[in-house]
Amino acid sequence: MTSTTAVQIPGYVAGTWDIDAAHSTVGFSVRHMMVSKVRGYFTKFSGELVTAEDPAASSVTATIDMDSIDTRQEQRDAHIRSADFFDVGNHTVMTFRSTGVVADGEDWSVQGDLTIKGITKPVTLALELNGFGPDAYGGYRAGFSARTSISRKAYGVDIDLPMDGGGVVVGDKIDVELEIEAVLRAA
Repeated sequence: MTSTTAVQIPGYVAGTWDIDAAHSTVGFSVRHMMVSKVRGYFTKFSGELVTAEDPAASSVTATIDMDSIDTRQEQRDAHIRSADFFDVGNHTVMTFRSTGVVADGEDWSVQGDLTIKGITKPVTLALELNGFGPDAYGGYRAGFSARTSISRKAYGVDIDLPMDGGGVVVGDKIDVELEIEAVLRAA
């Protein structure tokens, strides 16, 4: 059923959606060696979006498998899984649970609680609505892009690897980048 917000958001449908992990990306970048950025991804994640008749009443929950990190370098990935960084042996998932959705003109933000290594902090995702529409399989899809930056140290990922001559091997600021495609559940 199309909601009354269709004039504001073309194709918008109220309902429950599942993240299509095969067509979505959970990625990040971090300053490396003070000269460049390394990008990485989590390959296993799931989530549910609930779009309400009033888009500002919508919500999202997501779970990310910390063991699924992929920075295209296995030795680095193994180190990131270790107690020095994510401590995957004791903290297997990262979670996000929204606490609010805010519209500001054509821009949106999703406020929520992000939990990493058992530490929960509020974050705000800058949200871009990419669209809503039918797919080739008789279903209905929605697409979203979201961005935020977090401090890894705020979540207990506080290893410092100093470099000779100053600076650190891994920066504190993590840029989080999400490309999410979700499928509307059949009624």
